[in-house]
Amino acid sequence: MTLDKDKLLDSILASFSRLDYIKSEDIPGIDLYMDQVTTFMDEHLQSARRHDQDKILTKTMINNYAKNNLLPPPLKKKYSKEHLLVLIFIYYFKGFLSFSDIQSILNPLTERFFHTDNTLNMEMLYEEVFSLERNEIEILKADVKRKYEAAYATFSDVQEEDSEFLHLFSLICMLSFDVYVKKQLIEKLIDEYQDSHFTSRKK
Repeated sequence: MTLDKDKLLDSILASFSRLDYIKSEDIPGIDLYMDQVTTFMDEHLQSARRHDQDKILTKTMINNYAKNNLLPPPLKKKYSKEHLLVLIFIYYFKGFLSFSDIQSILNPLTERFFHTDNTLNMEMLYEEVFSLERNEIEILKADVKRKYEAAYATFSDVQEEDSEFLHLFSLICMLSFDVYVKKQLIEKLIDEYQDSHFTSRKK
């Protein structure tokens, strides 16, 4: 079975329309027990699953996050709206960052803005950050389309039975390189923050 080049591109671009995030107003304003938290996350991030049986967050994961100071501990076994906002950040970061790197960027936020009376709180911070992400969708679509066309221009002199996979492999490599470079940049930013923060605290 051969892949239809145009249909494949249309399918890839259509997947962007299914990208969504949990809006803060959709998160219950009451504290939730663990089972309610995992159910809420599964229901609202189901489009992000690769397979139907995949779990977004499990009880074990959430307990480990709290045990290792990545997530503030629940109050009387209940999780607030702010807990869920932090869990959403963790969910997105855990796909490409180490546990310690996630701690480095989330702990300063939870220390300053979690359950505080500051003008800037976790909900305001969450909304501000995700408003930036929404504006990136069209830019990402154009970039993927450019990479797709470049990938399918490769291996023009190979036999047809080989070209299909080689084109796909070229596209995967281009997208992977993009992920690799951005991951390196993120880690560099985290390292520089840690170094400067350690120096300032030492002074």
